[in-house]
Amino acid sequence: MTFGVEADEPEAHRQLDRFLEAGGTLVDTANTYGAGGSEEIIGRWFASRPAEVTGRVVLATKGRFPLDDAPNGSGLSARHLTRALDASLRRLGLDGVDLYQAHAFDPWTPLEETLRTLDGFVQAGKARYYGLSNFTGWQLTKAVHLARAMNIAGPVTLQPQYSLLVREIEWEIVPAAVDAGVGLLPWSPLGGGWLSGKYQRDTRPAGATRLGEEPGRGMEAYDRRGTERTWRVIDAVRKIAAARGVTMAEIALAWVTDRPAVSSTILGARSTDQLEANLRAADLHLTAAESAELDAASDPAPPDYPYGEMGAEQRSRSLAGGR
Repeated sequence: MTFGVEADEPEAHRQLDRFLEAGGTLVDTANTYGAGGSEEIIGRWFASRPAEVTGRVVLATKGRFPLDDAPNGSGLSARHLTRALDASLRRLGLDGVDLYQAHAFDPWTPLEETLRTLDGFVQAGKARYYGLSNFTGWQLTKAVHLARAMNIAGPVTLQPQYSLLVREIEWEIVPAAVDAGVGLLPWSPLGGGWLSGKYQRDTRPAGATRLGEEPGRGMEAYDRRGTERTWRVIDAVRKIAAARGVTMAEIALAWVTDRPAVSSTILGARSTDQLEANLRAADLHLTAAESAELDAASDPAPPDYPYGEMGAEQRSRSLAGGR
């Protein structure tokens, strides 16, 4: 998402080269990133590198949101998705992608139409697999079982926001993914940079950081996310990072990467230096005690029912065969 917006083309190509050199494979983009610019940058990287290098890449992109104000220019309809994927392939300069993802649920289009269209992309070779992004638990479950009922290819991945600061997906989405055998690809695993330790309590962001440049930026805005719980989580991450002699980002990434159903973690680096720091987390695994400490600090404290203490007890009875 940073390519063409926060990282220019030479920097983006350096990141891609370094990522593959480090053993990385999954490159995730979307047609809306940089208004198509990210796909174009990646496409030119593919064109300028040997096939034995680019052949290791598992390339993923997404469609759903508009790039202009044209009528019917958004959503998950057959018309829009077909045009969106064809345009993505032109920007990428490729005949197909490995993973094509519905960027968000579309309440206006019958899910049968969307799934039939995505299966058609697989049958035509435009996409090897398809996945979903930002779907809720019931939406994911409906898609999985509807695809089975229609006897067509089903989704293989779900890309949700997931970090120590955003754990609510554990209530329904993670169990739904585990049940369906769908792999999670968490985005924003550092909470928009918060878990890297770059922001301080009672000190508004400034300088060349995302919130320094745009303090009111979306759900990671300083006034929205700077809660007591956030600072409690940051303090816990800082403590464990100091004891381990590693960066806070490495601890936060290690936590999310080892969670149930997580297949890969989406990194959004502004620079190669940031990427280097994030890559170090690949070899880091937390102890049970460290994970428990982070879990306790980041507990989103759900209400008693159905996700809190009483709900957990009831789910335990159900798993044990009681009622």
